[in-house]
Amino acid sequence: MVLDPSLDRVCVVLNTASRRGAEAVEEVRRLLDDAGLGHARLDAVPVGSALDAALDAALDTRPDLLVVGGGDGTLSAAAGKVAGTGVALGVLPLGTANDFARTCQIPGRLDEAVRTLSTGKVVDVDLGRARAFGPGTAAVSRPFLNVASTGLSIGVTERLSPRLKRRLGPLAYPVATLSAYRHHQPFSVRLEFPDGDHPELELDDLLQVAVGNGRHYGGGNAVSPSASVDDHTLDLYAITRGRLRDHVSIARLLKDGSFVEHDRVHHVLTRRVRVHTSTPQPVNLDGEVALATPVDFRVERNAVHVVVPRASTAASYDGRRAA
Repeated sequence: MVLDPSLDRVCVVLNTASRRGAEAVEEVRRLLDDAGLGHARLDAVPVGSALDAALDAALDTRPDLLVVGGGDGTLSAAAGKVAGTGVALGVLPLGTANDFARTCQIPGRLDEAVRTLSTGKVVDVDLGRARAFGPGTAAVSRPFLNVASTGLSIGVTERLSPRLKRRLGPLAYPVATLSAYRHHQPFSVRLEFPDGDHPELELDDLLQVAVGNGRHYGGGNAVSPSASVDDHTLDLYAITRGRLRDHVSIARLLKDGSFVEHDRVHHVLTRRVRVHTSTPQPVNLDGEVALATPVDFRVERNAVHVVVPRASTAASYDGRRAA
């Protein structure tokens, strides 16, 4: 769907705690004016904890377009709020990995990303939902656009300090991964498929379990060769522990996603899966540790409208939303 260039109600929320957020505020103001969006309301949020309130305040004005600048965690939070509302989501990639922007083929350069807001098109993409359901656990659903995971990724997230990300940028991911690998403790998992599309699966001695909604994660790695944010399915993979050389061979295949064909990787496609672990494991949602197992994962079809470049082939506009 072609974006209406005469949008009257535009809100912009910038997470200045993101890697490039603080330095980008004045540049964004100037670029919005150059793009004919100088009338947009802009809110620069100084700390991540204020993000929810800023997004809610922006949506209270009933905008046609909500532009969000930050990393993948910021964008996932925004996507969860606009899902099903018809409000279009604009993306300014100001984080470290910017994997959702990469998936949607949104330019990494800020001037080109802002220009996309006034010259692009609207597509609808899927949204992942994760809900912890253990005893005594509140039934809270959390959104994710790229990947939810447990295992090695938790150690990586713990080592990805803001200082490391600012100093190394995307190179912070392999550095943190090597450190996490040395301290990883294996675990077991039971996978249930409520829709009956796969038999129950039990796996031991695991390195990681991941559930992908989008295509990219971890600074440009691919979930699988065919993964898409518009295919209405989740890519589930589990990696069993092996020798170091096994994981080196897997790591070499991460960029194009072909690692899912490795003999130490279990890979299935599904619309819903419940993940139980031998001991409760924290769960990473697009770079934010937000829940703990057991967790129910599902996909919401066409839930989020996103502004992308006209040449983007990442998704299409179906004009409807299905559960």
